[in-house]
Parts: sequence; C-alpha cells; structure tokens
Amino acid sequence: MLADNQRLSHNPGCICIHYFTCPESAVMKNHVVILTASLFGLSLPTSANSEEVLVAVAANFTTPMKVIAADFEKSTGHKLVLSFGATGNFYAQIKNGGPYEVFLAADDETPAKLEQEHIAVPESRFSYAIGRLVLWSAKQGVVDDKGEVLKKGNFEHIAIANPRLAPYGAAAKEVIDKLGLEQSIQQKLVIGENISQTYQFVSTGNAELGFVALSQVYEDGKVKRGSAWIVPANLHTAIRQDAIVLKRGKDNPAAKALIEFLKSEKTRAVIKSYGYEL
Repeated sequence: MLADNQRLSHNPGCICIHYFTCPESAVMKNHVVILTASLFGLSLPTSANSEEVLVAVAANFTTPMKVIAADFEKSTGHKLVLSFGATGNFYAQIKNGGPYEVFLAADDETPAKLEQEHIAVPESRFSYAIGRLVLWSAKQGVVDDKGEVLKKGNFEHIAIANPRLAPYGAAAKEVIDKLGLEQSIQQKLVIGENISQTYQFVSTGNAELGFVALSQVYEDGKVKRGSAWIVPANLHTAIRQDAIVLKRGKDNPAAKALIEFLKSEKTRAVIKSYGYEL
C-alpha cells in the first residue's frame, strides 16, 4: 500500500461571490463558497420563490461548479452554499448529520451507499460526469506525453490525493500499481488530503509532478500550462461521478432545480469544456 505519512504539509447586475471557511469539523476543514445574485439588473424570480440549498461538491469539480453555480443562480434566483472537499470526508460528515442537501461526489459508489443506507432520496442519483486523471507538472518539459517520466524516476516528489478518501487518489494508485512502480515511487510520494491540495502541491512546485484531475488544468480543449500526460482510461477504474439529493433536501425546491440544471444541455457543455466525459 502507499505510505500516507508524507505531507507537504453590489455592483448592480453582477453575480457576487463570497468565500469563507467553515469551522473545522471532526473530519476536515471544508472550503465553502456562497454565491448570491444581485437582484439589480437581473431577471430573477421574486425573493418569495427563492430558496437556499447546501451542496457538498467533490474537490475536482470546484472550477466548473463555480461557473455552473453562477449560471444557476442567475437563471433561477435560488442561492447555493457550496462546500468543496474529499468525497470520503463528505460521506463521514453526512453520516454524522452534516447539513448538506445535495451531494456531487467524485465516484458512484459513495452516493449509492448513501442511497442504500436511506440517507438519500431514492432514484435521485445520476452520473453528472466521468472524470479523467492526468499526470501534470507546472513546468514545461517535465512530463512527456507518454508518462515515461514515471519510469525514469528523475524527480524528488510526486503528489497524489489520499487513496482512502479521494477517488482520484485511488485511481492514481491503480495506475502506479499497474505500471509496476509502487516500490520505486513510494518514498517520493506526498499525499494530499484531497485533489485540491494535491494540485496545490504541484502548482507551487512543492512536488515536481503529480496525479490531478484533468479539470484542474484543462480548459477550452487544452492543458492551460505546464506539461501533462492524460492517463489512458484503461489504466484505472472509470471515475464515474454521481450526484444525489440527500434526505435533508427532499422538500427543498432549490435542490430539485439544481439536479435538473445539472442535466441541462447548457450545463453539460460547461462540464465537457473542463475535460470531463459524459
């Protein structure tokens, strides 16, 4: 198994985005984004029809979800409170009475488990994206387009998300194992609590390269910077990402509206633009 003891350690007519950090829970500290739409200059439903919904979102989906959220609020008038983190941590929080009403996971197993445990609304689960894994460096020329850098081993640190908590970390471990590189890479691993922290390790240079979500480095059909190897899908289990309405959101019209919005063609186009498959 991989060692996980290494860690680097109002203006009118606009969408206003407010960021803050939740108090630390028994499991982890989540980053929360509240998106609120100004009523000035926007054609929104009246406040009497507006609701707020608390959404737990897998960290890999942070950037596209912020885009989708602003669009959703502008279109519906409902307000979103978004919390980003590791799927495994969210599962523990939800099991322990966390306040979330909708859950966008980084896998399909966790939402299915919540449904089986009667914590989620039956038949509300659906796949909103299939994620892609990428080996990425913030520097040009570090990662070749076939991933041979892994076998050469001419790097000091390689980052992955915690395989026990983050599906993208589990996929990275699968790749390393399938390539027979577990022993040679183990001492060079730095483990991120979630895929966002893993990306930070690589983007800041604390790790020369790392396995991250393609969505974190990809936009409009290309990798935005650095060097990358998009990992072939046959090297790991498909990262099928499911969304589900939790019992707390059963009677919240904003929760239902968000699920329908995620299924819309406009939203699907946004998701695809960040490298996800559908």
